[in-house]
Amino acid sequence: MVLLNKAKGKNRKYCKDIKKKIYFFFNDDNRDKSEELKQNISEYIDQCQIENKCQKCKYECKVGNYQFQNIFSEPSITDILRNNKLGKFVLLDQYGFSQIDDSVFTQLISFPKTDFIFFISSSFISRFREHENTKKYIDTSRIDFNNIKPMEIHRAIAQYFRDLIPEDKEYYLHHFSIQKDCNKGNYYGLIFGSNHTFGMEKFLKVCWEHDKFSGEANFNIDNNYTEDTLFYDPEKPIKKERVREIIKNQILTGIITDNITGLKFALGNGCEPKLFTEVVRELEKDGLIKRQGTLNYQSTNIHKADKYNIERLNCHEQA
Repeated sequence: MVLLNKAKGKNRKYCKDIKKKIYFFFNDDNRDKSEELKQNISEYIDQCQIENKCQKCKYECKVGNYQFQNIFSEPSITDILRNNKLGKFVLLDQYGFSQIDDSVFTQLISFPKTDFIFFISSSFISRFREHENTKKYIDTSRIDFNNIKPMEIHRAIAQYFRDLIPEDKEYYLHHFSIQKDCNKGNYYGLIFGSNHTFGMEKFLKVCWEHDKFSGEANFNIDNNYTEDTLFYDPEKPIKKERVREIIKNQILTGIITDNITGLKFALGNGCEPKLFTEVVRELEKDGLIKRQGTLNYQSTNIHKADKYNIERLNCHEQA
């Protein structure tokens, strides 16, 4: 966030070309911390204006002191979240897993033009899955903990929330697992949601920059061969190869019949959309498909991509 960038003279480049209003809303349910936060923000803005010679800050900031469970019933906040003319980003730094339950998550995915990201202590959910305080927030009976490897627990928790999204709703959810204290097996993570492909594109790009194997962890979650092993191949990580084969199969069996559907499928499966384009190029080269329409290989900003249809050539139905 711009407000946290304390390098002298750096903020100017972010705000000099701003043409729209940008609001920051901070909240802490501890009154003392809320007041301290308000003071810190005020002092920072004053100093920023002096360093950058601004007469008035272009950002508007407000600090609240609401209990978390009351935030999404506060009209001054929900009116903004429900406004389909405003773009919103919601950062929720909960302690553990006791704030974002099924109800809060359902509300989050209902807000238009709203991306969100929240932290969750996934290992704690697994460790205390039989405790009543855990079951108040997460229906642990819907997660098969006995068949989940510890390193995959955050992946499973993300799937739990993904399953809460209605089947007829186009929504994108991805996660990033974080292992802390390597010898203790503690796994935490982030869950990101967006109702727009561009929001998910940007998040996935960052994830794959940090994890070139799976795009979802700060450790080798899929047990790929690493650089010091005999069969290391950076071009064929396990997750990409799995999704690649699914895309290929769905094209050749007529399930994916156009590029927009294919690009979104890759996105929805935690891969950058360019994976779909790679498969299309391969199938074209092998003479198995032909594209019809406005031909292109666009794999970014897919909400702006021209649609083309895919015709199968000499293909037999595949299982």
